[in-house]
Amino acid sequence: MRVAFYAPLKPPGHPTPSGDREMARALIAAIGAGGAAVDQVSELRIYDGAGDAAQQAALADRARAETARLIRRLADDRPALWVTYHSYYKSPDLIGPEVCRALGVPYVQIEATRARRRLTGPWAGFAAAAEAACDAADLIFHLTDLDLITLDRDRPPHQRLARLRPFLPTDTLPAAARTARATTMLSVGMMRAGDKLASYRIIADTLALLDGDWRLDIAGDGPARGEVAALMARFGPRVLFLGQLDRAALTAAYAGAALFLWPGANEAWGRVYLEAQAAGLPVAAQDRPGVRDVLAPGDYPSPGAGAPALARRLRQLLDDPASRDAQGRAARAHVARHHLLATATDTFWTAAMPVLERAA
Repeated sequence: MRVAFYAPLKPPGHPTPSGDREMARALIAAIGAGGAAVDQVSELRIYDGAGDAAQQAALADRARAETARLIRRLADDRPALWVTYHSYYKSPDLIGPEVCRALGVPYVQIEATRARRRLTGPWAGFAAAAEAACDAADLIFHLTDLDLITLDRDRPPHQRLARLRPFLPTDTLPAAARTARATTMLSVGMMRAGDKLASYRIIADTLALLDGDWRLDIAGDGPARGEVAALMARFGPRVLFLGQLDRAALTAAYAGAALFLWPGANEAWGRVYLEAQAAGLPVAAQDRPGVRDVLAPGDYPSPGAGAPALARRLRQLLDDPASRDAQGRAARAHVARHHLLATATDTFWTAAMPVLERAA
């Protein structure tokens, strides 16, 4: 069986690391682990971050040409299923629905979102396309409870919704963290304007309230590194910038920390939380939609409680090694139970097989 795969926001081979890229790669692994050959049918990136009508029109023209190419290419060897990852109002799937209609192929979306409030304004055309793509899907997998709200409210009668928990593309956990410094915290995040920088600002505000012995290692880089460095300058050598790390070095950073700190401002869910918990680190985060879908049950302060509440959470973890270790073990068990490759593969194919059977 062959499955066509398309990620309009960021192709799996894109050179810039991000959670979207890693999730696309993980999905290919999970689908393939069920015995299918996964064919990445297009690398055309459809993304307009500025609400530029001319840019959207140019991308739509490219998508029409790509759609025609794929219909010709796949006509004599149709895939059994088409899967699109992460279509939304800034990055709609302009290809999959048309190809699937032309060839009679079942259409599946993963982490699609609806945003009807965007049907007016600078993204109106792309938002309408994202809504139409959602309407066309036979099956949509939602990764968070937040996304489910509008998907369920607006779904057409023929469509099925299924939960797919975010996951790591492995069946085994890494070695549990064994830190020599019980006061070392770790943060991992790209350094760019917007939500990531907002999380770094919350971290700086929190550290300013944190007394006692502590150290923070920060893994990540990006165009806002100067702003992040300025935020952390007042803490001197207690904050160490590790830069952008490869997978092996990042695994070592998790293993060398006592806990993981990332507020999660407007994160869709946050792969770094899964990585940290898989290493046995308790997490200091704020209780936010999406983020809570990947965290083990625990005490996470609300965003409204601000930096003081997050600082109290950190101090509790730093001051109580027994509780910290117990929370780390619970986090690790939570990932093993809900967020690894085998579970994702089973979830995907359990929901997808009825779609294939109806199309047969």
